[in-house]
Amino acid sequence: MSATLTCKLGDNNLSLNDKNDQPPSPPQPLQKCPANMVSMVVSELRIQRGIALPMVAMNLAWFAKTAITTAFLGRLGELSLAGGALGFTFANVTGFSVLNGLCGAMEPICGQAHGAKNFRLLHKTLLMAISLLLLVSLPITFLWLNVDKILILFGQQQDISTVARTYVSCLIPDLFVASLFCPLKAYLSCQSITLPTMFSSAVALAFHIPINIVLSRTMGLRGVSMAVWITDLIVVVLLAIYVLILENKKESMWKEGGWWDQSIEDWIRLLKLCGSCCLNTCLEWWCYEILVLLTGHLTNAKQAVGVLAIVLNFDYLLFSVMLSLATCVSTRVSNELGANQAGLAYRSACVSLALGFISGCIGSLVMVAARGIWGPLFSHDMAIIKGVKKTMLLMALVEVFNFPLAVCGGIVRGTARPWLGMYANLGGFYFLALPLGVVFAFKLCLGLVGLLIGLLTGIVTCLTLLLVFIARLNWVEEAAKAQTLTGQEQVKELSKYDAEERIDAHEKDVV
Repeated sequence: MSATLTCKLGDNNLSLNDKNDQPPSPPQPLQKCPANMVSMVVSELRIQRGIALPMVAMNLAWFAKTAITTAFLGRLGELSLAGGALGFTFANVTGFSVLNGLCGAMEPICGQAHGAKNFRLLHKTLLMAISLLLLVSLPITFLWLNVDKILILFGQQQDISTVARTYVSCLIPDLFVASLFCPLKAYLSCQSITLPTMFSSAVALAFHIPINIVLSRTMGLRGVSMAVWITDLIVVVLLAIYVLILENKKESMWKEGGWWDQSIEDWIRLLKLCGSCCLNTCLEWWCYEILVLLTGHLTNAKQAVGVLAIVLNFDYLLFSVMLSLATCVSTRVSNELGANQAGLAYRSACVSLALGFISGCIGSLVMVAARGIWGPLFSHDMAIIKGVKKTMLLMALVEVFNFPLAVCGGIVRGTARPWLGMYANLGGFYFLALPLGVVFAFKLCLGLVGLLIGLLTGIVTCLTLLLVFIARLNWVEEAAKAQTLTGQEQVKELSKYDAEERIDAHEKDVV
């Protein structure tokens, strides 16, 4: 006897056919609003709150650390501020964005492994990711050692480029610290453990100011740069201690082993996901940096760059929430797919999307409300202040779509399909946003507003593409693929209609 199941979440029919062509049992009616819908949504929101809120706090601590570093650079003089800021931007574009992107491959693998209780896969993926990031850090190190030559080649002044090289050279240890921090953070967050990362980030932030005071006085620019990786090292040490305690507490996880049980197939699976995850992250990060470079070619470049820098500072604050929502939904979706719970994964995705749109509207309103006071915090130039007020209105509209876009990226990562996000970013940002921005800004003489209109068009396009991709997902098939990814031999397809029980009953009738 052979029976086939055709099921997709959201369909009203479940077809069961066999060789006897017996009529299928009547499907259960799909309720548009089940009686327990509210309780299910509230339950999901509580779970996501426990994951997302500590992540928001951790990301805010990271941005606060960056602001403190910038403040100490400013105290060293205008040249140190310009060179240090340029060096930090170069480090972000060529180093930290790459490491964060590569580490994104851990989210679907470790998340689904945790849902499937496959601790061996969880363990070996952690070590493989650390090894990969440490290996990738080596060529990035050689690139950073030649940062001054690269910046001069692209038209930067020699004195600023020399200062940037000094700053970046002293920041090289942070590459190897980040190669440990990113996998440890992902390892814990994929198990819905985020409080330790938040507390360790808060402790490190508390030490960041005194470390900067001591090192900036004794070593100047080099000291400010060294303070960055020393602070990050504190976080890594605390997280490593927690992971050891966690694993010792759960003796069964240690017994599962798998730490050094890597195979060629494991490496191929990781590398395939790493490539698309890295490009997905880098394409978005690089687009904003290209936007800043294009602003520098406008007629009123000095004022436009100042306005955009101030506006993006507010966007970075909102980005801490976006990033947390994306990580949260990636964790929830991957965990449920790994546990073979297609219905719960679908529910998590829907709730997160709704939360993304609501958060986007709230973030937009906050930006509009803050536009009058945000500019004066950074500048006393009335032209820049007026430009900030005008630009933040348009940027507020961008945030409405930016939040759900981040959530969509988390969903496709959770389903181990990060290449969908890569294609959407490539099409939306590079084939549409940047070309349109150039046309509006330079051909139609709209200036900074034209660049942002192009960015808005690209983000809306990215969001539309990802929503189409997600709407076409067959969640039962995704759960089955997750069982294959996590090495599970038996695949039980579950749907909203409790298909498993109906299949068993149907097979008994046939026998």
